[in-house]
Amino acid sequence: MGYQFDSPKALENLNALAGTSLERVEDPDTLANYLARLPVTESSKLRHLMVQRLIRMKFLDRFRVNRAFLVAIDGTGWLTYHERHCEHCLTRTHDNVTVYYHPVLEAKLVTPDGLAISLATEFIENPEGWTKQDCKQDCESKAFHRLVERLKKSFPKMSICLLLDGLYAQQPVLDRCAEYDWHYFITFKEGSMPARFEEYERLKALQPANRLQRDGDDDDDARQEFAWINGLPIGPHQANVLECREVRANGDAKKFVWLTDFALDQHNAASLAQRVGRQRWKIENQGFNIQKNHGYNLEHAYSEHEQAAKNFYVLLQIAHMIMQLLENGSLLPDVVQAFGSKRALSHRLLECLRNNLLPSDALDLAATAAIQIRLRDSDSG
Repeated sequence: MGYQFDSPKALENLNALAGTSLERVEDPDTLANYLARLPVTESSKLRHLMVQRLIRMKFLDRFRVNRAFLVAIDGTGWLTYHERHCEHCLTRTHDNVTVYYHPVLEAKLVTPDGLAISLATEFIENPEGWTKQDCKQDCESKAFHRLVERLKKSFPKMSICLLLDGLYAQQPVLDRCAEYDWHYFITFKEGSMPARFEEYERLKALQPANRLQRDGDDDDDARQEFAWINGLPIGPHQANVLECREVRANGDAKKFVWLTDFALDQHNAASLAQRVGRQRWKIENQGFNIQKNHGYNLEHAYSEHEQAAKNFYVLLQIAHMIMQLLENGSLLPDVVQAFGSKRALSHRLLECLRNNLLPSDALDLAATAAIQIRLRDSDSG
């Protein structure tokens, strides 16, 4: 990056954007040193303000279901070392080989259009001074409760529907959803809650009217068979269960089962399965996979310093958010057609920053505040 921005006009543009008067573009090591001193709460605050702006301008309203935003929570690998990196490292030993690693737990707002916007991050790590004799290592289940507390504090009035995998099919998670008045769609597997799953199977057999079948539009489309029950007791909660079985023309079949607090009937079962239940995969496919394998290098250690690495992680989430808005924006198809590809467009934007001064109106905060962000094929701002 020091080479890419090594031009007089790039320096002038960066000074204009940042409100600074630097005489040279800072070295990347300077950024790492700065991020080593910056509290992670500050970079997280920037992410929060950006998401809050999108919500207030109603940019994401059309993706709500029953007024709730879909928020997927899932963990993923982040940094891995063959030697201890810091005292907070988690450890895993297999065949006498010990690996030191740092996973993260993410909450991302997901949409059917493929957006996966980071709302909050919880770093899964052992506490200072931790030893195996003290207690178990930190884990995704423990981090979940820390993450949702932060999410509730950051967005206290936002209506949320959590999309969770089978790890979270447990009463404490339902307790938390009830406390925060959040909806939920949780993958329900026999191994998660065996007794409750067995009871669901019995109740399903007693309610044959709770069935729905939808045939695919084309020969290659899967036929979908839905079944559901309302009122499965889990502690003090009355959960509902929705099942979707897909059968393709070649006989291949898949089955999905979810726990939810949405009341189910003939009118909404199919819609909720598609618009809500199936959206959990967006955090993996449009979130983690893109960030690991399409240029963001999520698993790269941008800094060995613990605090700097966390700030780099949050900045990566912000960069991905900005890129998603560009890639899904209403202007992109025409612009890409003019330049040939998104990669070519990116090179042109960089060359523009290196060789042309930004116009004054691009730096007018009052003028830019009126800009509306629109998705492709959408009239909503």
